Amino acid sequence: MKKWLFTILFGSALVLGACGGEDEADDNGATNDAGNTDGDETVAAAEELFEANCAACHGQDLSGLGGPNLQKVGSEYSADEIKDIILNGKGGMPAQDNRVNETEAQEIADWLAEKK
Repeated sequence: MKKWLFTILFGSALVLGACGGEDEADDNGATNDAGNTDGDETVAAAEELFEANCAACHGQDLSGLGGPNLQKVGSEYSADEIKDIILNGKGGMPAQDNRVNETEAQEIADWLAEKK
């Protein structure tokens, strides 16, 4: 009985430990003295959006899986063109307007446009 109880408690601790440990970031973002959003947080937010919505097809490292390689997509498309592709689709890529809103699409597009 003690062994079973210990196993349950230990397993619960592992599960809870895996779920925690990282504080949630403030959704408002850090601002500098001029009131601008900190660039590092904007990049981190764009990377998180990409990982959550795009990486399954384009790879965590942008090298492409089912979708094309995006490592140098900024040399081919502007941020506005990338945003349009995200929201409306192009070729084999379906529109993602049901997964990301316009603001999120713009964040991802701005981040990807820097990849040259």
